[in-house]
Amino acid sequence: MTTGTLARETGALLAEFGVAEDTLSGGDLPILSPIDGSRIAALRRHDPADLGRMVAAAERAFVVWRNVPPPRRGELVRLFAEELRRHKAALGRLVSIEAGKILEEGQGEVQEMIDICDFAVGLSRQLYGRVIASERPGHRMLETWHPLGPVGIITAFNFPVAVWSWNAAIALVCGDSLIWKPSDKTPLCALACNALFARAIDRFGGASEELRQGLRTRRDARRRPPRAARQRHRLDPDGRSGRAHCGGALWSNDPRTRRQ
Repeated sequence: MTTGTLARETGALLAEFGVAEDTLSGGDLPILSPIDGSRIAALRRHDPADLGRMVAAAERAFVVWRNVPPPRRGELVRLFAEELRRHKAALGRLVSIEAGKILEEGQGEVQEMIDICDFAVGLSRQLYGRVIASERPGHRMLETWHPLGPVGIITAFNFPVAVWSWNAAIALVCGDSLIWKPSDKTPLCALACNALFARAIDRFGGASEELRQGLRTRRDARRRPPRAARQRHRLDPDGRSGRAHCGGALWSNDPRTRRQ
């Protein structure tokens, strides 16, 4: 394999996803392929000020997204799954180039993304609460689950796309916006997923620019955001555990005892 072959192939794959060519050069974060150690891109890092803007965008999007009916939120995830199916071979190849996995393993990761999207679409129509018995006559309590807020997703290099999707698909149908911190070893996979998700948003229709930006926020940096930054911006760091939450509330038909 000649020098530059992987870089050219990577650029062609990302162009297929809709990532601009100038995004891949001129930065101070070199991206090396484990296949032969060659440099395939050089990205610009995000700084703490960028993080503040991203969190603000995610918070604005959350205010809008939480009011979208859950089945409608599931429709966006369904459209994203269609984009993944359409580009499964190309995205799997990119995972192979950037993470060093065999091609079958890379495509297997994309299939996991498709599977969790299918699961989340069904879940969007099953966000049930409970009717809770009360000892008081003529009184009942209802359990309702509310969206939590912007969810911070932190992923490692060895599963550059699947783990993000496990969190993102569930968080989206639960009404949460996203901020993704990928590994500095595999940010190109994040760029690709971000671009495909943008296509799904375009097909979804009716999404404001504020919602478009806040639902697909991605941060590149050498290190994980410090705890102080997460606390200051009220991020829920779910990426390590593969979980996304809804916030719970009890609702009573007696206004004197109602609490949220």
